[in-house]
Amino acid sequence: MTNQSLDPSQVSPVVSTPESMILTKDMTIQFGEFVAVDHVNLDVKRGEIFGFLGPNGAGKTTTERMLCGLLTPTDGSIQVAGYDMVKQPEAAKTHLGYMPQKFSLYDDLKIWENLEFFCGLYQVPKKDREQRITAKLELMQLLEFKNRITGNLSGGMKQRVSLATALVHEPPLLFLDEPTAGVDPALRQVFWTYFRKIKQSGVTIFVNTHYMDEAIQCDRLGLMNRGRLLMVDTPDGLKQRVIGGQAVDLWVSPSNSAKTLEFLKNYPLVKKVEPTGDKFRLIVTDSDEVVLELPEMLDKAEMRPLRIRPVDITLDDVFVKLIDTGPDTRRIE
Repeated sequence: MTNQSLDPSQVSPVVSTPESMILTKDMTIQFGEFVAVDHVNLDVKRGEIFGFLGPNGAGKTTTERMLCGLLTPTDGSIQVAGYDMVKQPEAAKTHLGYMPQKFSLYDDLKIWENLEFFCGLYQVPKKDREQRITAKLELMQLLEFKNRITGNLSGGMKQRVSLATALVHEPPLLFLDEPTAGVDPALRQVFWTYFRKIKQSGVTIFVNTHYMDEAIQCDRLGLMNRGRLLMVDTPDGLKQRVIGGQAVDLWVSPSNSAKTLEFLKNYPLVKKVEPTGDKFRLIVTDSDEVVLELPEMLDKAEMRPLRIRPVDITLDDVFVKLIDTGPDTRRIE
């Protein structure tokens, strides 16, 4: 964010909150010959927690910095809170909070002074500032440390101060880049409880995270790799689309492996068979039905199974499958 106060004359009259808080069309940024973000189309709704996943270097932070008005796209359009982020960046910034991955507050100020500064930056009424600052420091479990110099804090505490400053003006749109990195698990849960609470009041949250237990709490996820947005869906929708169905693991004796494989290829509930030694990973339409029915059918065919169990597909499985598709990965519509 800029370190200068926002000029009220630059801010358009308040308009009703749009249904789409983030809307991009073919958003692209290129540095020399390198295309860092390649024709990304996003539509994030009001009151949605939207998670952004991808490996290091995928373009997630660059995308978020464009959405916050800190980088200008080479091509395409960006609307944030109903404002054109290229033409009206200062007006748009009054409606958002941004917590960057890299700590960017004032090291020589006390914790409460950093929050006071951001209250002034975002024109929080003076009568409300003490209450706002106290509430955010309590949320971040920082109230007893409010007079500490920010530069002397640990990495985890700096994360908490950074998040407090992003929240202090209570914006309708939050951009969070790895907000809980370095934060202990108990406090991470406090943060996510708070995120779900403010979501209920209509706040939109756009979050980059590498924690899969956090990603699964998002309403929708976007998976990015090599600057391309590969897929957007709910966590369960991603599992179904990427993996191709539900999963079951089946173990048989080595002597029956070849015969079992041929049987499974013709079994109507099995969509795909992935053999590994004496174990088969089955992608199926209904795992419960397969677990109940398949052992009996194999018994009748004299291929007694040793073990069968449903498999809980995780977002890690989805992530690895998409990212491992190699350098020629294309968008999945």
